[in-house]
Amino acid sequence: MSRQQAVFGISGWKNSGKTGLTERLVAAFTARGLVVSTVKHAHHDVDVDKPGADSHRHRQAGAREVALVSAQRMAIMWELRGEPEPSLSDILDRLAPCDLVLVEGYKRDPIPKIETRRLEAKRQSPLAPDDPHILAIAADHAVAACSLPVFDLDDTDAIADFIEKAVLSPRT
Repeated sequence: MSRQQAVFGISGWKNSGKTGLTERLVAAFTARGLVVSTVKHAHHDVDVDKPGADSHRHRQAGAREVALVSAQRMAIMWELRGEPEPSLSDILDRLAPCDLVLVEGYKRDPIPKIETRRLEAKRQSPLAPDDPHILAIAADHAVAACSLPVFDLDDTDAIADFIEKAVLSPRT
């Protein structure tokens, strides 16, 4: 990363509550007056463009990047054209400055993060024992024999307080 920015990850297996927690944390931090950006890693082919739209036609014609801009929002689509997937650091460098970047996914990247666990998750094996960057657990069930702080998955305010102390307080 070329500039200092507070980054915190939300990691866990599929259906472990990552997206719900990320959504609630964005709302909580913006209510506290922070400017928040998010990065979501997808393990499947994703396309935000619609076939037939002008921007899609530009991409199909070979454009590397297409910026779609209106009075309400802007999107930049970046075609990899066979190049490797960019690293999280590459993505963070492209974001506009903000107070906090919440990263959903990227469970193997060396950033401070919280592990989400739900009984309905696709897998139940814990990530924390093998990842020193996991600072806490957020679960919808009791977590036995854990030296890390454990939060109720729905206790958004307590989790936001923890993240604020972990990555925002040292910056002030």
